[in-house]
Amino acid sequence: MALRISKAELPTELKDNMIKQLGVVPENVEVLWHSPAVARDNLEFGGKVGAWDAADAGLKSFAHMAVATQVGCSWCLDIGYFQAQNDKLDLAKASQVPRWRESDVFAPLERDVLEYSEAMTSTPLTVTDELYAGLLAQLGTAAMIELTAFIAYVNLATRANVANGVESQGFSSACEIPLAGRPEKSGVASAS
Repeated sequence: MALRISKAELPTELKDNMIKQLGVVPENVEVLWHSPAVARDNLEFGGKVGAWDAADAGLKSFAHMAVATQVGCSWCLDIGYFQAQNDKLDLAKASQVPRWRESDVFAPLERDVLEYSEAMTSTPLTVTDELYAGLLAQLGTAAMIELTAFIAYVNLATRANVANGVESQGFSSACEIPLAGRPEKSGVASAS
């Protein structure tokens, strides 16, 4: 897939800031910049979401990558794995998020968060009372509210990226452990 809309030219200061932080300018920001108000608000809200601290950062990282895998946002999966490395999270676990159901590296709480992330991402949502109550009991009220809002925000970002044709920029190539691919679903025909 290619970008469905051209990249807009960013203000020099913003471009320089992005290069300083990530080494390159994120294509999703360049695409959104066609509407500077949308781009600014998205960056501002994303910054606020990133500053929330009631829920464990590692759990939120796994949640982000689970949503990205399910929606098919290679950009989010790529940057999520890169950020996991930069945040010194367990890369052996982070690399397995795309195949978390088959992997044996995740603790029960992490598996519950991954399942919850997928359930919130499904349309219609498939969150059960039991799954929610189990996570609430493990996380507490503030962290549960934060995790839920975080997953909802990540759904917004991943879906916008996929709809705009934004794909991986190779951020995760800097990581020591390769990112696992998502297993093929049985009974689903693949495109040739």
